[in-house]
Amino acid sequence: MINSLFVINLQGKIIVEKHWRGIISRQIVDVFNDESTKFMNSLPGTIEDKAGLGQDWKEPFYSREDVPPILETPKYWLLNVLRDDLIWLCPVDREVDPMLVFEFIHRIIDILTDYLADVSELSIRENFVTVYQLLEEMMDYGYPLTTEPNTLKDIIMPPTIMNRVMTTVGAAAGVAPKFPQNLSSIPWRKAGVKYTQNEIYFDIVEEIDATIAQNGTVVSCEAHGNVVANCRLSGMPDLTLSFINPRVIDDVSFHPCVRYRKWESDKVLSFVPPDGHFKLMSYRAELTHYQAMPLQVKPQILVSKNGGRFDITVHPRSTDGKPIENVKLTLPMPKSTISVNATCNGGQYMYDPVSKSIKWDVGKIQQGDRAPMLSGTFRSSDLNPETGMTISLDFQISMHSVSGLKVDSLRLFHEGYKPYKGVRSMTKAGRFQVRT
Repeated sequence: MINSLFVINLQGKIIVEKHWRGIISRQIVDVFNDESTKFMNSLPGTIEDKAGLGQDWKEPFYSREDVPPILETPKYWLLNVLRDDLIWLCPVDREVDPMLVFEFIHRIIDILTDYLADVSELSIRENFVTVYQLLEEMMDYGYPLTTEPNTLKDIIMPPTIMNRVMTTVGAAAGVAPKFPQNLSSIPWRKAGVKYTQNEIYFDIVEEIDATIAQNGTVVSCEAHGNVVANCRLSGMPDLTLSFINPRVIDDVSFHPCVRYRKWESDKVLSFVPPDGHFKLMSYRAELTHYQAMPLQVKPQILVSKNGGRFDITVHPRSTDGKPIENVKLTLPMPKSTISVNATCNGGQYMYDPVSKSIKWDVGKIQQGDRAPMLSGTFRSSDLNPETGMTISLDFQISMHSVSGLKVDSLRLFHEGYKPYKGVRSMTKAGRFQVRT
């Protein structure tokens, strides 16, 4: 059960507060800000490790993203989520499943994204009434109530210009808003949906999380995927979606519309889809070492007195003939770096003196192309600059599923038309890191 919700910006100012079970003082936000600051200014490791750093350590070791999702205080547990530069804070004072709270917070953000398109401090301030109405409908006395977008849109109109005009005219005329009479018996789908063209699209989006050692050995690798759908089907269609190789995925999580027993017995998805955009399922897939590396990064960093030299080479691997696009590489430099001088034979690079990192925008790479290379030197104020930085890599591959998951067929029941089905795949980097 959830007592209250506070939405805070990165400066610690309250944008929205909502209470469902009593009122919690705003001072709890000050407590949260103090605890977050205390954590960010703390040092990792044991007392001996901290003592070894000396008194010269002035910069915070942690950032706001590193603050734990649960902070404990004498009276409350502070459950918090950082998303899109906004902090969503739920103080709880009794036993509660934290995953329920986190899931509800993310569901609120997803609903607001559906309504407002962009969830930011400005958009929330411009649509205060809609935001508070949604918070009122989504929870009742601390328990989640209505969290399906289609049902909420039947109750609360999205803040379009036409809806605002109708609401203003109705209020001026003293006419109460009409509550919808034909609510669907299925909470996630509207009643009486009609389209001139019946079509449904599926996007299989997979992210590779991998850690690569300096010698190219894969330390860990796995893919996290989502199947996102855009449904534009009339009536109340009952769909069955089958995959060519469903056993490559594990740890599946489904939208409430999916019949779980059908998946357990036949490995097919049977469901009555919501109208519009929705996430049908998410999953995890174990990858072989070769699958996990559509790109091979070979770093060489040599540290010398008051500086050093670096050479980074990026080699494309087999991706079924698909080009690897939007390749971006971030190379952290030692904190004591004074200057960097580098050249590259592909793309563009930029050195950020504030974050002490080189950001290399490689662009598109295809098998058979010359391997992009970034070479250069750096100067440091320390006699022996620190080593052991971790390179971060970002990329995407269109029309490619790294796990091998593919849609086989789609069957429709209880309706007389034949829908158009479209399927796209995309693989991109999640936390893809290369040690140096």
